[in-house]
Amino acid sequence: MATVRVQVEAFDVGAELAALTAGRADIGGIGCFLGTVRDTAGGKPITALTLEHYPAMTAPALERIAAEAQRRWALLGCTLIHRVGRLVPGEGIVLVLAAAAHREAALDATGFLIDWLKTRAPFWKKERFADGSEAWVEAREADEAAASRWAETSSLE
Repeated sequence: MATVRVQVEAFDVGAELAALTAGRADIGGIGCFLGTVRDTAGGKPITALTLEHYPAMTAPALERIAAEAQRRWALLGCTLIHRVGRLVPGEGIVLVLAAAAHREAALDATGFLIDWLKTRAPFWKKERFADGSEAWVEAREADEAAASRWAETSSLE
């Protein structure tokens, strides 16, 4: 079971965790990643981050990533929430939860999910700096390197 959402609204980590675990006694471990907006980039103060997406592409891409995680690990559930729109420093951008019978599967799946979200989900990010300038966020080699550790033949390659 996977919960996948792309939304403008803030999410509540506690509520999402409660929803994932409600009525479940078989979950032995939950991996969690919460991504937030930083207040600087390249040494420049950020006042906002705007995330854009194409809805017809984004939700299906996230669903495929969640399905791939469920194929690779014995997950008992997972949650992927990614926000879009204008966010300010400190706000949550992305939430990944992966539940499994054991910690190793939960933690590995969480790492996989966030690494693949960073490199395979169609989001475009623009930073607005304190001086009024703006810049699109470029793909980072470090993100690609992190995602490559999960390489294996899959329908997403």
